[in-house]
Amino acid sequence: MTPQHDVTPDHAPPATGWWRDAVIYQVYPRSFADGNGDGMGDLAGVRSRLPYLKELGVDAVWLSPFYASPQADAGYDVADYRAIDPMFGTLADARAVIDDAHRLGLRTIVDLVPNHCSDQHEWFRRGLAEGPGSTARERFHFRKGRGENGEEPPNDWESLFGGPAWTRVPDGEWYLHLFAPEQPDFNWDHPAVQDEFRSILRFWLDLGVDGFRVDVAHGLVKAPGLPDMGRADQLTLLGTQSLPFFDQDGVHAIYRSWRTVLDEYAGERIAVAEAWTPTAERTALYLRPDELHQAFNFHYLNTTWDAKELRGAIDASLDAMRPVGAPTTWVLSNHDVVRHRTRLGGGLDRARAATLLMLALPGSAYVYQGEELGLPEVVDLPDEVRQDPSFFRATGQDGLRDGCRVPLPWSGEAPPYGFGDGGSWLPQPADWAGLTVQAQTGDPASTLELYRTALALRRTHPGLGAGDAVEWLQDAPEGVLAFRRPGGLVCTVNITDSPARLPVPGRPLLSSRTELPVLDGDFVLPADTAIWWEE
Repeated sequence: MTPQHDVTPDHAPPATGWWRDAVIYQVYPRSFADGNGDGMGDLAGVRSRLPYLKELGVDAVWLSPFYASPQADAGYDVADYRAIDPMFGTLADARAVIDDAHRLGLRTIVDLVPNHCSDQHEWFRRGLAEGPGSTARERFHFRKGRGENGEEPPNDWESLFGGPAWTRVPDGEWYLHLFAPEQPDFNWDHPAVQDEFRSILRFWLDLGVDGFRVDVAHGLVKAPGLPDMGRADQLTLLGTQSLPFFDQDGVHAIYRSWRTVLDEYAGERIAVAEAWTPTAERTALYLRPDELHQAFNFHYLNTTWDAKELRGAIDASLDAMRPVGAPTTWVLSNHDVVRHRTRLGGGLDRARAATLLMLALPGSAYVYQGEELGLPEVVDLPDEVRQDPSFFRATGQDGLRDGCRVPLPWSGEAPPYGFGDGGSWLPQPADWAGLTVQAQTGDPASTLELYRTALALRRTHPGLGAGDAVEWLQDAPEGVLAFRRPGGLVCTVNITDSPARLPVPGRPLLSSRTELPVLDGDFVLPADTAIWWEE
């Protein structure tokens, strides 16, 4: 059958199942680079720094939302899915980023937000204006309230940002929003919603994007009748509870229809699910051959720095993906969680060891902007500068996501460290001069050069990248992870607080520290250290 849209992006790299071992770099546009000097990152800034990402050695760039938005939730409240917010630039700027990336051999993935939109979206504004019973309201979840006069929310669902998941409008009806009140949830049982998003997919595919990161992919379908949750504890986005509005089986028909759209286009366009599910096996359901291509491995991200727990998460992840033929993904940080240098509790040494462990595992890896610089979480932002919407609510998410969103340091001795000519929308620490791209480039002991070396090896070594198997080495001491990959690579990681003596498994390729002690056929692996070896 001839595809309806045989469109290959200009200058795109060859299609070879590229997502199976890709390293994908997340750009949070407002904090990456400022191209016009207003203190806010933008698409012009992204475009100017694409050569840096090429030199870093990643395969694709994932851009967090840049759509037209009132910015009630940092762009995840979309008012127009086919327009660029002026704070980030224009549609021409987006095309230029996509085209320049392709010329550099980089693919582009854009964020798509299908669970909810902005309360300024044309559809929702029309629904408010047309009133109860209108066709426009059917595209959302409008309901009458409970209680004698409808003064109570329709059910007991809680917003993930705190408080009820319902807001009452002046005519007395309530609408559902699993996140902020400015983010009404779409009703995915309505055909118009499904048609609209297939059209949005085609709009961006026609512009040349290589894929989509699907925000809250597990949340589109709600249980019939919107039954009570029956619990009083506050929900978190990172949780794995079984809930009537997350991970409902009906989402899979939606993604099968999306896959047919993606497959109409040449160049292997993909979709990546942000799907928080109770188990890795439930996540795998999103990745059956006729559904999505990848899903974020949040089970691994949530794992603590513990050898038994890490090994269990690795085995469970690989075992779950194998039956559906999907690559496992690995991720340590993103725009919603504390940076792993801080979160794992062991400082830069532990963060570097965790990086080499992640990049040695089979499948695809995600890198969040700034982790290649060894950036810590900024934990001392003043309350008056914070912008995370959940920070301003009484309960809900911890409200401290701004700490991982502080703009990147590129050069110089003082803020804004080359981010742009107009300061930065969140203040940068005064002690980041040694963490800039400029300061770390060319320094063999720097975290940036560690990432560059690791990613270069990952592209060339037959024991790194795609696959679904690791062989655990039985002679590893307790608290040390040691495994072999087909292709002759061994990775050893000391998860303990003390040095460990191991047999030398081969020729050392790369260490998370700069020195590698070897003694009489054994070697001493320092605490919080990972080493790659070639057999």
